[in-house]
Amino acid sequence: MKNPRTAWIVYVVLRLLFFAVPFAVLFLIGLQPWLAAIFAALIGVALSVIFLSRPRATASESIYEWRNRDRTADDIVEDEATDAQ
Repeated sequence: MKNPRTAWIVYVVLRLLFFAVPFAVLFLIGLQPWLAAIFAALIGVALSVIFLSRPRATASESIYEWRNRDRTADDIVEDEATDAQ
């Protein structure tokens, strides 16, 4: 996925689905809502780590590019000098 907007949309939608689907299943089988939410969150995190590495990488690259879009050579030198201290 080269388009950062598409990566963000895919990542957010899949993260929501990775939580909502297990939560609905666990809630429908009779678990308490708070317990279903905890288990659904754990399942969602595990699934996102396994399956969403590419959209997550694209999204983080877009954050980095957005954050550094206005940096000048002087800014880079100042940051390096600050980091060296």
